[in-house]
Amino acid sequence: MRMDLERSAAGPLVTGFSGSGFRIGDTVFPALLMTVEAALPWTPPSLSALALEDLQPLIDARPEFILLGTGHALTRPSPLVSRGLEARGIGLEVMDSRAAARAWGVLRGEGRIIAAALYPLS
Repeated sequence: MRMDLERSAAGPLVTGFSGSGFRIGDTVFPALLMTVEAALPWTPPSLSALALEDLQPLIDARPEFILLGTGHALTRPSPLVSRGLEARGIGLEVMDSRAAARAWGVLRGEGRIIAAALYPLS
């Protein structure tokens, strides 16, 4: 699937889905971490094992909040993750990965300083 979005903010933008991955430019990432400056390949742990350390590159970017795409369906991570982010002044928005990728484009188009962690689509 291809997404046509008007480019109004700097940084990576998910332009479509390919298999179980996310297309950014000519590269497909099965899973990724995104900041307003970069998209990084990511080998995520199981969602039940997700810890703050797995999100450290995003935390270091000091976003308003992190979009967490949990794969093909919305699944909540451990409450320790949301509490740990909240203690650092960072919000957490959890949704399925396709919705998170679309939300990324909209929010970045608004100039919001956010980050994202996207689990594979399958």
